[in-house]
Amino acid sequence: MIKDIVFPEVVDIAITIVREFDGLDEYNAYIFNFKDEAISNVLITSTGYGVINDEKKKTSTLRHYFEEIQALDYKLIEPVSKEVFGISNEYWVSFTMDGKMYDKQYVFLPESIVDSNFQMIPFIDKKGVIIK
Repeated sequence: MIKDIVFPEVVDIAITIVREFDGLDEYNAYIFNFKDEAISNVLITSTGYGVINDEKKKTSTLRHYFEEIQALDYKLIEPVSKEVFGISNEYWVSFTMDGKMYDKQYVFLPESIVDSNFQMIPFIDKKGVIIK
């Protein structure tokens, strides 16, 4: 039964949405591995959903795969359009490490990707929103 499956807790993995250049509306999503060891077979699905102007919106579901993300490293996932900041932006991350499979959902809530929530993102020295 599914209740008998043990899902280890995901720690030290983060998703960020970063403004690439100050003063420009160019944003990218990144995955960060803050662990002291590499993760492998990293599968990320991304989708947006919500309501804009009383109309339900849903973006395409995109899938991204990285064979490995080294310790204390990051990878670019995809560009993110400012038009989707008003809906939820969901990233499901699955990966393997030490022979175990890990899985975690990261959701940027509507209107959470705003300047007042920006902070400096480690490794890339750019401002953005991070979920760990």
